[in-house]
This record gives sequence, structure tokens and C-alpha cells, in this order.
Amino acid sequence: MNRAIYVLILAGGSGERFWPVSRKARPKQLLSLFGRESLLEATVRRLEGFVDPCRILILTNAEQETALRALGLPVPPENIVAEPAKRDTASAIALGVGWIAARDPEAVMVVLPADHVIADRVAFQGTVQIAAESAERSGGLVTIGIQPTWPCPGFGYIELGTPWIPADGGDPGSTAGRVFEVARFREKPDASLAEVFLQQGGFRWNAGMFVWTVGAIRSAFSEHAPELERFVSGWPASGFFSGWLAEFFPKLPKISVDYAILEKAGKVLVVEAGFDWDDVGSWTALSRYLPLDAEGNAGNCSVRALDSRGNLVFSEGGGTVALLGVKDLIVVQTGDALLICDRREAERVKQLMPGLPEGLL
Repeated sequence: MNRAIYVLILAGGSGERFWPVSRKARPKQLLSLFGRESLLEATVRRLEGFVDPCRILILTNAEQETALRALGLPVPPENIVAEPAKRDTASAIALGVGWIAARDPEAVMVVLPADHVIADRVAFQGTVQIAAESAERSGGLVTIGIQPTWPCPGFGYIELGTPWIPADGGDPGSTAGRVFEVARFREKPDASLAEVFLQQGGFRWNAGMFVWTVGAIRSAFSEHAPELERFVSGWPASGFFSGWLAEFFPKLPKISVDYAILEKAGKVLVVEAGFDWDDVGSWTALSRYLPLDAEGNAGNCSVRALDSRGNLVFSEGGGTVALLGVKDLIVVQTGDALLICDRREAERVKQLMPGLPEGLL
């Protein structure tokens, strides 16, 4: 690697899936669901020894900026930027490209979500290093693919193409057998098609982790989303960009980087993840990380269960929750709200939002 690596951490979100613990001002990545450390803090710590903190940009929104800064993350305060308007990932990444390009137009850029659970830091850094090398050597756009463990209909999928062989004539090195051409991106399938993907084996989950050189993503912007390249090109040279951002960022399109760029780009590679991964997308997934009793009841507090099984209990205030004659429930208690729902309905929690008082959102 001859280029510096910069990291953009996307730390926005609506705070709906883990309601009532999560709120607009405190979404999943700011929560301490597994102990004292929030998911965002774990994401930053995962980069220790790999990227200098001064080369990490954390992008959030105005509603969450105060809570995020209160974490005291080990990055310069000016490296935390709040979007002046809610836009999708393509515009958020364009903001990151502008910020990085103003510092090092030759850099390699890594884009990471803030709310994933990854335990093996060494393996994670190794995979990102392979992705960075592949991006530098290929001049293409690189994504990291996760080996599916079950036929999940909630993820987008990446269909693997042929193994990638560097055209520069050098030794493949650590990229050998780990990097593939992307045949195509597949939208979130229904359950039956997800089962087909799993059985065929040539598919990976799209986890929203991307690596590319600044030049490569700007070329892709120019070809497929010129309004994003115009935004990057207009980035102020002075270093003071908050006023400029407030004027021009809200005018950018609401579109994901997958739709805007990746599904249209000519050279896209996928690196197979060599690390454990979980996006913990709903309350149901959290039960994998909490203590279980003999009947499969999971809880972060004291749970007294009688003739009850398969329940999940989460209490912000601790104490004891008693269960009698119930099964497959999610019970979540905060200081001002109580959620009780069937485990099978966990993905629908966000549908409750429109009818709730503003103070609970």
C-alpha cells in the first residue's frame, strides 16, 4: 500500500428498530446493548492501530450530534460532522469524499456502518487491508461480502463472479482466493429466493462496507451521478465548510450508493469477509448476546420465569421482570415506555412510531 487510508463512519439512523430504548436522538449505534460500550464506540475502537484517528470522519445528523459527541470518542472534534439534512448513503458518501479529497486526493477511502457487531478486530483489519490493496491495484470499487448463515430476506445479496486476478502482473499476495468480480447485486429477496441463494452458495450478504480510492469513486460519480461529483468539486478550499454544506448538501438526491453507483459501475469487486459479523437488526437478534435460562428466556436483568419460554426481556433500569405462562414475547422496559410484542413481529416495531407521542420518538 502506497496510499493513506481514511475511514468514513456512517452514524445516522432513525432510532426505530430498538424502540423504546432507541429514539431519534439516540439510535442503535449510540446504545450500550451489550455492556458499557456503544456500537459506535466499538466501531471506532476496531480501527485502533490500523487508521490514525485524525483520518476518521464520523457522519451523523443534527438530532444525534449532541449524544454522539458526549461519548468522547478518540477522534478530533472537528472530525464529527452533522448532515444538515437527511439524505441517503450516496449523498452521505459524497460528503465524505469531499472531506477526504480536500486532505488527500490520492487516498484510499473505507466506508463503514456504525452499528455492526464484529468481535475479531485482527481479522476485520486484515480483510479491510485486502480490500484496500484490491482497490488500489484494480482502480475499481470494492465491497466486503459476508458469508450467509441463513436465508435472510432482510439483506441485499452480492452474486459472485469469477475470481479477480490483478492485471498489474504482480504477485496476488493476500488477495488470492479472497477477491471476486461482482456478477451482480441482488435486491432483498423473499424467503424462498433467499433459500435458493443459500443453497447455490455463490452469494454473499451486502453489509454496506465499501473501499475505493478517492479517484475511483469520483470517476464513478462523474459517469453515473454527476450532481454528486459537482458537489465534491465545489468543496471549499478554505477548510471552513459548515455554511457551504448547509447550502448545498440539502439539494443532493435521496438515493442509496447501491442504486446510484454500484449497480451501474463497470468494475466492482467483492472481498470475502474473514471475520465474524452481525448487524443485530432487531430485538430478536439481541437474544444471541444475553444470558439464557433453561427455557430459552433471555434477559439483561433478573428474570423470574414460570411456565414461560423463548422470551426476551430488556430493562434499562435493571430490577426483576416476572413472566408467567407466556412464550415468544419481547418485553422492553424504559423509564417512560413499555414494549410488549410477539417475537415474530419484531421487524414491525417501527410501524408503531406514527401513533406515538412526540416525546417518545
